[in-house]
Amino acid sequence: MKFCLHFGNAAYPDPEDAKRLALAAEAAGFESVIAVEHVVIPTHYTSRYPYSESGRMAGGIDAPRPDPLAWLTFVGALTSRLRLITGVLVLPQRNPLVLAKHLATIDHLTGGRLELGIGIGWLREEFQALGIPWARRGSRTDEYVHAMRALWDRDDTSFEGEFVSFEGVSCNPKPAQGSVPIVVGGNSEPAIRRAARLADGYFPATGDTSFDVAGAVQALRKETHAAGRDPDAIEVMAGCPDCLPGSGKDPLKAVADRAAAGVARVVLPVNAFEADLEGMLAEFGAKVIAPSNV
Repeated sequence: MKFCLHFGNAAYPDPEDAKRLALAAEAAGFESVIAVEHVVIPTHYTSRYPYSESGRMAGGIDAPRPDPLAWLTFVGALTSRLRLITGVLVLPQRNPLVLAKHLATIDHLTGGRLELGIGIGWLREEFQALGIPWARRGSRTDEYVHAMRALWDRDDTSFEGEFVSFEGVSCNPKPAQGSVPIVVGGNSEPAIRRAARLADGYFPATGDTSFDVAGAVQALRKETHAAGRDPDAIEVMAGCPDCLPGSGKDPLKAVADRAAAGVARVVLPVNAFEADLEGMLAEFGAKVIAPSNV
């Protein structure tokens, strides 16, 4: 089982704290870290945040949320094994050619450790502030994935789409992995269908204990079959609240249950370890990560 820490850039936005997190996570045996994204937070937003009962994001409008790609690049320079994941980057807000270049460069510089977690966005007011259409953002997202993969795949490439077109261009360096893995985030049916069609990975992006992870995995496998793809080619990552410190549950059983449900990477909120970051991560590594990977 792989283990990942979520909300890294939101919880540890400053350079010294980010360094502490990165080094402690890698030393404890964590395989990856996730950085979240919002370019701006409108003061009086009414859009409902889909991952909390309150419908509001944690933290106020003044909470630091460093750009995920810049933060992950910083963390990548400090580490040698930790994989670097956006969770999620709001893809339809980005220029796909500029983003393809940025991602390929990071992957090149970090030795092939980047993964692009994407979502279509839930915060309408942020789209309005950026001057980007809210309508058909799902279709825009799908097309941007195809366009970026075309740029990573070959030189002198062309692409003709509804939202982006280019002819005879090259984008270098190419990703060290050949292509940057795409992880689709979201616990909705459209997100599952998008992952089935396009993704290398799927992240329901919820730590809610009531969320049916096994059901989501089965739905993903069904949709992947329908799309003519191999379900085993999509890696599933999911939260595991019952393995967190203080849960009162058996963490090894919780991890085993996730594995049995088809989860390959357990995602844990980093704030669960903030009382004693280095000590709690090291203890979790010794008592949970190491035994789970014997």
